[in-house]
Amino acid sequence: MNKSERIGPSSELLQTFVVIAECGNLTKAADILGRTQSAISVQVRKLEDNLSTRLFERHARGMELTEHGRKLEPIARGLVSEIHSLGGLFEPPLKGRLRVGIPDDYADTILERALVAFATRHPGVEVVAQSGCTSGFEAAVRSNQLDIAVCSGPDLNAADVFSSEPNVWVAHESLKLDRTQPVPLAILDRGCWWSKLPVDALDGLGRKWKPAYTSESFASIKAAIRAGLAVGVLPRCTIEECMTELTEHHGFPSLPVSKRAIFIAQDAPADLARAMAEAIRGAMH
Repeated sequence: MNKSERIGPSSELLQTFVVIAECGNLTKAADILGRTQSAISVQVRKLEDNLSTRLFERHARGMELTEHGRKLEPIARGLVSEIHSLGGLFEPPLKGRLRVGIPDDYADTILERALVAFATRHPGVEVVAQSGCTSGFEAAVRSNQLDIAVCSGPDLNAADVFSSEPNVWVAHESLKLDRTQPVPLAILDRGCWWSKLPVDALDGLGRKWKPAYTSESFASIKAAIRAGLAVGVLPRCTIEECMTELTEHHGFPSLPVSKRAIFIAQDAPADLARAMAEAIRGAMH
């Protein structure tokens, strides 16, 4: 078959490519897609064979896009989005108002993708988004102050848990730590489980620490980590390129995994809430 007759890659292969490009790891991509790692590897090879180029460089820490992979990514993401939108092409347009609660550790990644995807598909819906600590979201949903919310926590017990995310120790790659000195901590100071997580973990290990930075905002905690001021705890999906994950090898204990669940108010507009839940899951994946 010559180039003019070649059939392009399937939507399934492009979806796999987008997920791997986003998380940079075959194991995580396999979990997200609900397939085995070997099956995902086969799909990558098929896509690369189809396009006659290498899309990923394999490293010990994961998968990194090649120059050709970076060129393909925005095109593949757009095609996958268009394919997903076909499902609602002939449905009557949604209209109304929806109040949404999103964890603030999602604010600069998941929230943006979810809201853009939702607004593109449902331009007639007015979305009022609230980003912040999720500790009060469940009560807000139950009292109908929010229509739908994403809640998180290590002990979350809900029917609609849709993902689990490792919490990890993070520092700027330039930060030098002396094990004989107290760990400088960036602490999320707002009276919820996030505040206690790093402190309890280090106390349990018997490792000394000191508060180097406190804030009620995830964005500020990340800024302190980027500046090299302190070590902090973040969901792994929010780690930035300049940050390094610290493990037991560095003297830091493992941390509980956070569960993510979607809560929907009893009186919420069902069709709007269902569409937003789909957009949030899609943005996570």
